[in-house]
Amino acid sequence: MDTALTRSQFVRWRAAIFVIFLASGLSIATWASRVPSIKADLDLDNAQVGMILLGMGIASIIGISTSPAVMARTGARRGMLLTMLAFAAGIALVGLGATVFTSVPIVLLGMALFGFGNGCVDVMMNVEATAIEQQMGKTILPVFHAFFSFGTVLGAGAGALAAGSGMDVATHSSIMGAVIAVIAVVCFFHVPVREAALDPEGHEKPAWRERMHVALEAWREPRTYLLGMVMLGMAFAEGGANDWIALGAEQGHGFDEGTGAVALAVFSVGMTVLRLFGGPLVDRFGRVAVLRVLAVAAAAGILLFILGTSLPLVLIGAGLWGVGASLGFPLGMSAAADDPAKAAARVSAAATIGYVAFLGGPPVLGVISEHIGLLNTLFILVALVVASGLFSGAARPLREEEKTATATAA
Repeated sequence: MDTALTRSQFVRWRAAIFVIFLASGLSIATWASRVPSIKADLDLDNAQVGMILLGMGIASIIGISTSPAVMARTGARRGMLLTMLAFAAGIALVGLGATVFTSVPIVLLGMALFGFGNGCVDVMMNVEATAIEQQMGKTILPVFHAFFSFGTVLGAGAGALAAGSGMDVATHSSIMGAVIAVIAVVCFFHVPVREAALDPEGHEKPAWRERMHVALEAWREPRTYLLGMVMLGMAFAEGGANDWIALGAEQGHGFDEGTGAVALAVFSVGMTVLRLFGGPLVDRFGRVAVLRVLAVAAAAGILLFILGTSLPLVLIGAGLWGVGASLGFPLGMSAAADDPAKAAARVSAAATIGYVAFLGGPPVLGVISEHIGLLNTLFILVALVVASGLFSGAARPLREEEKTATATAA
């Protein structure tokens, strides 16, 4: 069993995981905010930028998929340190490759490190966050995901300041990489050693083969795929909004570029507010009821965005869309981690399904939109969030006997 934590130790652990979520968002926004400069430095066209993004996405999926193996070898505490250092080095290498070496292969190497490290950290920080949630006895995982959003806001702001002041990408990304590396080291000392997280210090761990068996077992459990469907629909809705809502407002409805940005901001505010304050609703009404109501809200919001004939209706639709898509991913993570003994494997498997949708969905929508138009393509998202709501029963918390049964089957 894990050693009981003092109140001070628990508070430091919780704060460290909040900061790790923030650092992950910070790193992603650091890259995203300097894409125009990187494109200009390397003289790339849009297709080449797309290939670099595809490479990062593939590396992220590999990181998410292999994170149980990494965690089985290192434990979550040490694994988060090592993989955060990897994506900190990756983001610095991207800047050096763009500005100093003007080398696409070096940028690709940096993006691979960046994507792989972030993918691994994503699973491990969610495993830690769900353990904190279980110890607190109330829903708090959406707040952790809100801190990721705060990190993207801070990163975008820092990127805008750097670009506006004429700072080159190498200097900017190296500074941010150093900040993230310092965060990784400081947080390491405030994350406790936990047997459930396979941390090696002071614990006799099961054999490697046994740990890998547990990691792979999650892919043979029907509940994994049902939770994956819940997360897939909402991940498609979130990723589709991030990449296409501004363009949909501009090209589909004929608004100007600034109004498209406002629509995206309204979506983001709706999502962040629910992630910050939606936990008590989940505790009162349960995951399943909340997920079903939010699926209805997301479907209604997307339909209003598509069919709205005035700016206020379109913006209300964007806000409902953000509210509805806000909790599907974090609540899916919470459900996957109901059994702490198998949290890493189940979170990884469910997250892999969700992130494939999040990263791969928007490009698919783009291809389809070339044939039927962007607003018509968004009807696909309506169908997917409805499916997410229909499968939301899978998020019902496991009873103790169900945890025992799955452990015995494994």
